[in-house]
Amino acid sequence: MRQSKLFLKTSKTVSEEEPTVNGRLLEQAGFVSKLMAGVYTYLPLGLRTLNNISKIVREEMNAIGASELLMPMLHPKDVWQTTGGWDNIDVLFKIQSRTEKEYALGQSEEEVVTPLVLARVQSYKDLPLAVYQINWKFRDELRAKSGLLRGREFLMKDMYSFHTSQEDFDRFYSEAKEAYLKIYTWLGLVAKVTEASGGAFSQKISYEFMVLTDAGEDDILYCEVCDFCVNVEIAEVKLGDKCPKDCAGTLAQAKASEVGNVFDLGQKYGKDFGLGYTDEAGEKKFPIMGCYGIGISRLMGVLAETMNDEKGILWPESVAPFRVHLIALPGKEAESVFSASDKIYRQLTDLGVEVLYDDRLDVSAGEKFADSDLIGVPHRLVVSQKTLALESLEYKKRNESESRLVKLDQVAEIL
Repeated sequence: MRQSKLFLKTSKTVSEEEPTVNGRLLEQAGFVSKLMAGVYTYLPLGLRTLNNISKIVREEMNAIGASELLMPMLHPKDVWQTTGGWDNIDVLFKIQSRTEKEYALGQSEEEVVTPLVLARVQSYKDLPLAVYQINWKFRDELRAKSGLLRGREFLMKDMYSFHTSQEDFDRFYSEAKEAYLKIYTWLGLVAKVTEASGGAFSQKISYEFMVLTDAGEDDILYCEVCDFCVNVEIAEVKLGDKCPKDCAGTLAQAKASEVGNVFDLGQKYGKDFGLGYTDEAGEKKFPIMGCYGIGISRLMGVLAETMNDEKGILWPESVAPFRVHLIALPGKEAESVFSASDKIYRQLTDLGVEVLYDDRLDVSAGEKFADSDLIGVPHRLVVSQKTLALESLEYKKRNESESRLVKLDQVAEIL
């Protein structure tokens, strides 16, 4: 993509109203634009990043046998009344049409997915079954804050599974857990599996996947030796206690941001709708359901919050909007520099490398380098009079301090 054609405008100013690193950096670098508290426009760089995160999540959900679909964001009031959510979920956005009918904006999809799936499940032979979507959600947060970490409108992957037994649910939960951990590894994040209350979703213990960050909205206690981790709100232990797993560790406390969750919903939703399946004996049974969420836009915020330096964002290659930032510094030999840059751009593109090509003419070298660091593309290539004289390019990784000269025929190998 030629930068001169891209809808992109970086900013040197920092909003005094935005206290979080992710909120400031993503706006400065031209990834998002805040419309109001908790609601953002995702600009081309931001949308590319969201799509890359979604691709990783989609691949791992498909790998464990879940089927992707797309459900409505506008829900009729009666499905929420059926489950009790209309009166009991305080973050539910409620709207009224001109015909005085009432609707909800989806903050979760149990009310839609349960009748959808169970109307198509007749017997135990149709189970287990898992479906998921990647779609926008809405929550009436009283205090939308922390940039993309807590919004009123956000992109989320939500998956729902249906099982004939608790044992089968536990089996699938284990597979989903491993898939989640793979996703976070792809993203370069270390997530802790944390016990938490099921809240409005479930009376059982749920599991949250937490990434340590000072901008996080949750407090967790975790063992510094093993994988024990618990949300402070339901903890029976405290800071400095010995680990309940009887390892050699003690408990530390930290701020963390939730990047995923799993709820054991039991049989509630099937019973609420009176929908079930026929077991081997011909009797009607209600399935055990599970709900599995990953915040796609929240992950984008967490990455910007945790992966940055004094110059800007440090995107991991797996989700960066582009893999290479190619910068042309025309100087006095603009024609030859742009000719060489155009050729390299075509060669890399033909190899399937996604390139952001800074072909802007009336922009100084310092401004181009500052923009490149702020945007955070993993690899930078510079073409100038100096490099052409040496039949080379200047190459630098975003997370390294020094650049080096590489020969033209080395570029493909390096990348």
